[in-house]
Amino acid sequence: MRLATREWGERGPVVLLVHGILSDGRTWRLVGPALAERGYRVVAVDLRGHGASAHVEDYSPAAYAADLVETVDDLAERPALAIGHSLGGLALALAVDGLRPERAVYVDPAWRWASLEEFDPGVFVRFADNATAESVSAANPRWAPEDVEVELATLACWDRRTADALYPLAGRAAHPASAVVPSLIMLADDSYMLTADEAATMRERGFEVRVVPGAGHTVHRDDLDGFMTALDGWA
Repeated sequence: MRLATREWGERGPVVLLVHGILSDGRTWRLVGPALAERGYRVVAVDLRGHGASAHVEDYSPAAYAADLVETVDDLAERPALAIGHSLGGLALALAVDGLRPERAVYVDPAWRWASLEEFDPGVFVRFADNATAESVSAANPRWAPEDVEVELATLACWDRRTADALYPLAGRAAHPASAVVPSLIMLADDSYMLTADEAATMRERGFEVRVVPGAGHTVHRDDLDGFMTALDGWA
């Protein structure tokens, strides 16, 4: 499926940005311009069920990945860099073989899920259905007011069925077996997505791992400067 996109920068090597669940391409509202200033043409997608992309029946990781490949094929240019956050990091890892970017960055990627007893995707739905500026700010105290407004707008058009599709992932690990292309894992401080032991394993598999001190799961919204600094040498 061809995904809805938004772009910053008119020319230069392509950077592909892939958001996480509950969000859409607007989450990159500051990252896109910052990368464009570095000379890139930046393309942010809305995953299926998110933003302006279609609501469908299949929200499997494989479907997300296939959409990325189809959308990039329409660009007629391989990305110089692909960045995926959370669920976007899972989709990117599955798509990277088809996308073949020059480099890949996985931001606090959703490669490990808790046991089914601990993991309740319904928490996403309940949060979205009851979201207010106050609740979003409380959950994300480092966000700017503009990011809170964007989050409320993205939650309003998010397909709640994407959360149900996470149930089959519970209790499973989806860490890539190797770095298909030169790859960076950028982690939140004290990340709950990747343990220290798992990070060590990923280093052994050829990934560079960097931690952004003080940042939460949405690294790029919590600390833009820290996020951009962690990209040094990669973008």
